[in-house]
Amino acid sequence: MEQSMCRLFVAVILLLIVFAHQIGRSDGSVSSSGGSDLDYSKLSGIIIPGFASTQLRAWSVLDCPYSPLDFNPLDLVWLDTTKLLSAVNCWLKCMLLDSYNQTDHPECKSRPDSGLSAITELDPGYITGPLSSVWKEWLKWCIEFGIEANAIVAVPYDWRLSASMLEERDLYFHKLKLIFETVLKLRGGPSLVFAHSLGNNVFRYFLEWLKLEIAPKHYIRWLDEHIHAYFAVGAPLLGATETVKATLSGFTSGLPIAEGTARLLYNSFGSSLWLMPFSKNCKADNVYWKHFFDGKGDHLHTHHCDDVEFQSNYSSWPTDIINIEVPSIRGSDAYPPMSEVSQDLTLNIECGKPIQLAFSAREVSDGTFFKAIEDFDQDSERLLHLLRKYYQGDPVLNPLTPWERPPLKNIFCIYGIDMKTEVGYYFAPSGKPYPDNWIETDVVYEHEGTLFSRSGNSVNGNPGVSSGDETVPYNSLSWCKTWLGSKVNITRAPQLEHDGSDLQVKLDVDHIHGEDIIPNMSRSPRVKYITYYEDSESIPGRRTAVWEIDKANHRNIVRSPVLMRELWLQMWHDIHPDAKSKFVTKAKRGPLRDVDCYWDYAKARCAWPEYCEYRYVFGDVHLGQSCRLKNKSADLLLHYL
Repeated sequence: MEQSMCRLFVAVILLLIVFAHQIGRSDGSVSSSGGSDLDYSKLSGIIIPGFASTQLRAWSVLDCPYSPLDFNPLDLVWLDTTKLLSAVNCWLKCMLLDSYNQTDHPECKSRPDSGLSAITELDPGYITGPLSSVWKEWLKWCIEFGIEANAIVAVPYDWRLSASMLEERDLYFHKLKLIFETVLKLRGGPSLVFAHSLGNNVFRYFLEWLKLEIAPKHYIRWLDEHIHAYFAVGAPLLGATETVKATLSGFTSGLPIAEGTARLLYNSFGSSLWLMPFSKNCKADNVYWKHFFDGKGDHLHTHHCDDVEFQSNYSSWPTDIINIEVPSIRGSDAYPPMSEVSQDLTLNIECGKPIQLAFSAREVSDGTFFKAIEDFDQDSERLLHLLRKYYQGDPVLNPLTPWERPPLKNIFCIYGIDMKTEVGYYFAPSGKPYPDNWIETDVVYEHEGTLFSRSGNSVNGNPGVSSGDETVPYNSLSWCKTWLGSKVNITRAPQLEHDGSDLQVKLDVDHIHGEDIIPNMSRSPRVKYITYYEDSESIPGRRTAVWEIDKANHRNIVRSPVLMRELWLQMWHDIHPDAKSKFVTKAKRGPLRDVDCYWDYAKARCAWPEYCEYRYVFGDVHLGQSCRLKNKSADLLLHYL
């Protein structure tokens, strides 16, 4: 779903470690992050990829009739487009899971690859390789700069499984705990956790699972010793509406398969409900103590919703998640054979006067929606089973509940805003048999604080102050702003290099717990900004920051040099012994690399003459290539203390 974004994580780790070698320091203290000593050369990076961002390999021998391509052990399954195109039925056998118990197909099973190779290129090849490249180029940088192989650790997982099945089948969270402990012993310092999209949900579950593995009095100490900072990039903290569309009509993600096939595939995964939208006003009971008093037997999390949930509309989302037209006929007649579709189904629906039903985020996440269409859709029974067994009955937590701030030392929540994002859907019977029995008739979008529909019809709802990142709605991304304390410092700065003339700062802005915080700042319509919300006072020894990046796409945010620059500067600031503030200064931003320098044709010189100079090197083909930094990056970074 968001394969390319993981490049950012490795790039940041690389640049940070490279700079550590440049400044030659090994005894830097971090008074700005709690007063603990932090040696950069001892840090490591733990990367938790997102949905569909890990290679899956066959662990079976499968003969594919009518195709010269068979599946043998360790053959690539996700993603091998050649076999997908030539032997789609065999490929599906290796990808599908049993909807009820999450077991593999009897004829083929797949397992996640391991190590960095699992997330380098999903489909290696001369043409497909660059299109599916995730971290390959950044790993080349690591090798060129002599970075140690043990400084970057990937923790791929089978993204088809629910959280509890990841642990039950693969002991994933046991292994993740061992990885944190191993890199601490190997490198001597804590880790930086980088998670993207679904990877944030996986990390949340790990933190809750860890409570049951470590004595309560040692839990916080373990986190402080093993995790220095957590970077949550594009985290769908309240879910994403695209998940609902995927369960009803399929979501191909650019693959050469039909939407109906994509629906069959997606609904077989236990993780299909992990990103379902849910209400911020409904919480589940804390099962932590039940493990001590009631054992680990089967149980359902008791759902508790605040009064505001029933007093407000749309479960605090911009609008209803799904509006669906259901026929009056019920039972097996809702699935006519192909021969009867053209003459019977349309007539029955017209005579039955279809009913329009609307469902909020709460009604989607608690199963009300799937129960309502159970007689008209055979997937609903399977999805209800997944919901009850792997979410409402999860032994650790119900993932479809709001997440409070995790007890980590440093948290940076980063996401894009002001993109046109889907927040609601209209569906109706298509007149075709399953799995193509639903058709999307309209879509509701949010964009820069407004709601509108694809059809142009009026939309009722409560638009937010901004919009999401084209995949995840704004209210879900911005939930981490509720983690900020009662007093927040807000800074808005241009994304590009600037001298501080367009900088806006508001100090000690009041913030109501559990609510969004809206800056009273101006915007130039032709400038893209990055807005920082920073709090280092509400929790002693803890820092929380939220970065909103204008027009940053959920899937392509990794390509933004702006985000890479800010992450680099912030972490470099943390490890420098002369740092005086809690967060890196935003007063100005100048070029940090040769590629940041360019030719100013209006002035006939290199732009930013304070930092850049014209220096021709054989092979340069245009003036901009000959603009290079005057000083080393290490010297330039001293301006940001």
